[in-house]
Amino acid sequence: MPQVEVATFAGGCFWCMVKPFDEQPGILRIRSGYTGGEVEHPSYEQVKSGTTGHLEAVQITFDPEHYDYHTLLQLFWQQIDPTDDGGQFFDRGPQYRSAVFYHTEEQKELAEASRKELEENGPFRDPIVTGIFPAAPFYEAEEEHQKFHEKNPDLYQRERIESGRQQFLQEHWGDAQ
Repeated sequence: MPQVEVATFAGGCFWCMVKPFDEQPGILRIRSGYTGGEVEHPSYEQVKSGTTGHLEAVQITFDPEHYDYHTLLQLFWQQIDPTDDGGQFFDRGPQYRSAVFYHTEEQKELAEASRKELEENGPFRDPIVTGIFPAAPFYEAEEEHQKFHEKNPDLYQRERIESGRQQFLQEHWGDAQ
């Protein structure tokens, strides 16, 4: 039986955050959901309103022997604009901010080190504003939001392009993302 760990990342619209991780070896499960807020078991409509304090996020269950947390962090940074504190791309509001929610002290240390590395050597001129917080209760989103890229591939691709995410990532990371 594989060793299992959990990682939680917020990177704007959770629809666009699943596929890049889903394609990696050692990723056992990814769920879209909500974390960091005050309301228990919020709905998509509640979170979307920006009034619950939650962020749209993905929770990743992984086998660290096949895909370690440091590598997950590298992929995470390549999916977001870590300099935007007002949301991500055309999704605006606090519910779309980027964040790392750590589950262990080791994850915290690795997240802080990777953010520092990005600040010092990354492709961004503006300050990195992505938060690093202790993991909070994670509430899975409704089933229609799970694996959105598989259920709605055309809409998923259109969302990545029309939001400006695809162009931004290509400009800053090239083929790495």
